[in-house]
Amino acid sequence: MGNLVSLESVLLHGNGLSGPIPPEFGNLVNLTALSLYANQLSGPIPPELGNLVNLRRLYLDGNLLSGNVPPELGNLHNPPALSLYGTG
Repeated sequence: MGNLVSLESVLLHGNGLSGPIPPEFGNLVNLTALSLYANQLSGPIPPELGNLVNLRRLYLDGNLLSGNVPPELGNLHNPPALSLYGTG
């Protein structure tokens, strides 16, 4: 999926996904929306998500994520709507 650079939206919320968020999502530079909420994703938020310069919405709430929000997300040109409620 990380090679689909023309992709604009990834909407995988509420699917029971588990494991870490793939860092390859950071290759999807045309993404405007990444919605992974209400799953069972775990581990840290990949710093590679800071490469998503077109991102407008990032929903990661309702997962089992750990660690800090990577500082790379602060480098996004247009800060996205970000939801991390209940992540851990």
